[in-house]
Amino acid sequence: MLPSLTALSSAGPTTAALSTAAQVPADTVVYGPWHGAFSPWFLLFPLFWILVIALFIFVARRTWRRNQHWAAAQGAEGVLRERYARGEVDETEYRQRLEVLRNGDHRQK
Repeated sequence: MLPSLTALSSAGPTTAALSTAAQVPADTVVYGPWHGAFSPWFLLFPLFWILVIALFIFVARRTWRRNQHWAAAQGAEGVLRERYARGEVDETEYRQRLEVLRNGDHRQK
């Protein structure tokens, strides 16, 4: 039963708060709206941030791998392939220089 408005106004805010709190069932005050059970919404917030971090790591690793592949392709063999494609070196010179690069022998023959 709700107290009347005239009783609340004359009694003051402290008495009104106490009388309203006395009308709420004790298990709602102690346990909350789920009565002590686990809320499924609690999992969504950590799951969201885990997915955001995992997506960030995935994109970062993919970008790094692409940069590594590109840098490796632009090495000495890449430059030699480009020169051969442009016609600056003939096939025999290309094969000789490619063999030198792959064997790691840096001496001039």
